[in-house]
Amino acid sequence: MKYRWTILDTVIAAAILATLSFAAWRIVSSLNYRWNWAGLWGYVLRTDPATGKLGAGLLLQGLCTTIRLSIWAMLIAIPLGLIVALLRLSQRLFNRLIGRTFLELVRNTPPIVIIFIGYYFFSEKLLPVIDPAVITTIFPTTMIAWIEFLFGPLRHLSPFLSATISIAIIEAVYIAEIIRAGIAGIDRGQFEAADALGLSRMQRLQHVILPQAIRNILPPLSGQFISTIKDSAIVSVISIRELCFQGTEIISATYLNFETWITITAMYAVLTFGLSYVISRMERRVRKHAASTLFRTQS
Repeated sequence: MKYRWTILDTVIAAAILATLSFAAWRIVSSLNYRWNWAGLWGYVLRTDPATGKLGAGLLLQGLCTTIRLSIWAMLIAIPLGLIVALLRLSQRLFNRLIGRTFLELVRNTPPIVIIFIGYYFFSEKLLPVIDPAVITTIFPTTMIAWIEFLFGPLRHLSPFLSATISIAIIEAVYIAEIIRAGIAGIDRGQFEAADALGLSRMQRLQHVILPQAIRNILPPLSGQFISTIKDSAIVSVISIRELCFQGTEIISATYLNFETWITITAMYAVLTFGLSYVISRMERRVRKHAASTLFRTQS
């Protein structure tokens, strides 16, 4: 259905434009600040003095770390959330208690506490065995290049992994509730039909329930991935060189406060809006595939 522009839309658009114009005028007229966007450009893209080639500056390096951290955290959080959701849906009381205890413990603990616990437990107690010097002697140069592409510099590998695990644990409780709600939204007759076919619990989940639940799970799960990108900024408190940490380092050295934070905001916006567009296209494909499958089944 084609949208019709109304007088109310015009009034609202004019009010928003007037508010933004007033805010911009106040900033320009009353803020005693000397803008220096040229001074920030070298932190976005920099020229290697040795080769003269253009490379990523600190802000782009931080953005890459944010992307790596978010992807790996979600890859760990999704199966962990699935396990917690299945525990909560289990017919055994002990399994349900384990799932509920994990969920409530993580959900009622401040994320920054989990980050520090993960840092001091994993990074200082378990992960020192990942010694960069040992890795460089074991793996060939090509493999080391791939490791650094996937996880970042080797010297930061241990804290990066601890931050990834901590973020994954935080996000897993939300993913568990998303999956549980998606499974609970399946019609009860589907469970009864699977039981009538003599399928085991695992076969029922794999072949009947989860394929249908994906349609309910995908939209909020996609939104949770975007939320993970924004939530990953919290690991800057343990000196993970993601986007916000790099921004604070630049500000402390250059005092380009507004320029730096505006650029960081723009980077997050481009990343999240781009993902939102890709995810919306995926959702439309899934709905179209589900509709075509249902039509073939009925015919």
